[in-house]
Amino acid sequence: NRQKDDAFSISRRPLEQHSVKMFSILVLTALSSFIVGHSDALSFSLLKNTANVALKFDATFSPPDTSSIFEQACKDAASRMKRVKVPVSQEISDSGDVGISYIHWPAKGAKKSSLPLVMVHGFDSSALEYRRLGEKLASRGIDTYAVDLLGWGYTQLDGVSSFSANAKVEALKSFTDIMLGGQPFAVAGASLGGAAVIELAASNPDVCKGLILIDAQGFVDGIGPMQYLPTPLASLGVQVLKSVPLRSSANQMSYFDKETFATEDALRVGRLHCLREGWSDALVSFMQSGGFAPSTKVPLIEAPSLILWGREDGILDGNEFANKFLDTMKDGRLQWVEECGHVPHLEQPEQTSEAITTFLSEISAGEETSIWPW
Repeated sequence: NRQKDDAFSISRRPLEQHSVKMFSILVLTALSSFIVGHSDALSFSLLKNTANVALKFDATFSPPDTSSIFEQACKDAASRMKRVKVPVSQEISDSGDVGISYIHWPAKGAKKSSLPLVMVHGFDSSALEYRRLGEKLASRGIDTYAVDLLGWGYTQLDGVSSFSANAKVEALKSFTDIMLGGQPFAVAGASLGGAAVIELAASNPDVCKGLILIDAQGFVDGIGPMQYLPTPLASLGVQVLKSVPLRSSANQMSYFDKETFATEDALRVGRLHCLREGWSDALVSFMQSGGFAPSTKVPLIEAPSLILWGREDGILDGNEFANKFLDTMKDGRLQWVEECGHVPHLEQPEQTSEAITTFLSEISAGEETSIWPW
């Protein structure tokens, strides 16, 4: 009997192994079907959770006081602003981190298959520059961030050793690592912010998969003679930059429809961050560092690029610079924004959001995000 039992046991073993194998195949098939149908959500959730583990918000931060501002879009954007600690080298901060302020507009409704978008403001400005665009992009299904460059906007100013162009780009890259968990993203830069994102995109082709240049500075390196001024003289010059007459002049130059957009309220929004303690020292540090040098990086960019340009830009001539981007970039496309000056995101946010959405939809169709390493 024992021999019969042993024989039956031996003969039954292949059947058991076959059953286990078939069960495993069924489970894996069902799991694969689920993953295929939910890969975007799963991968985004996993990466987002990875990022959230590392988030360390600055408990000392308060959103900017907009009590003197009338524009509701500015008040709404400011109320969303937070500041997160991001790791940087000790040449930038002895503590090994700095506080970077940002605004997040989460994608609304059924999220489209789109890369998340990180937007960077222009020279000595803030994330509030995107107050009219962020909500529109989110409503189109794009997870949207507007981030302040280190030393500008509402970033940490105390305990920081350097506000150089390199420090700004390093902190920006660290912000994308922390907030997006290493997933691919698209980046947009307006005016001098274009120089910052050109440097970011050129040096990080593995994660920066789309570039949007909004009336961007890409072929003017440095900041001119102010780089060589002694600190006392540079400090005096910086004080002029926040003066009402100079800011008012810049406000007027930025728009095509000056009567509608170059208002006193817009002037107050653009000047608000200049009133912070430590602002002038941070700006002097940037100027003495020599500024950005994007011109040699433009040809190196691998990501598909959208060049948006206000047809009536009176600051950077699109006929010269927009076409120069087209001639220099590997994969660039140009779209003019009609009846618009230097700031399409402020003067024509509907046209701008439509152009960005179309561009991101096209390039995101070729990007596959997986939670599996194989």
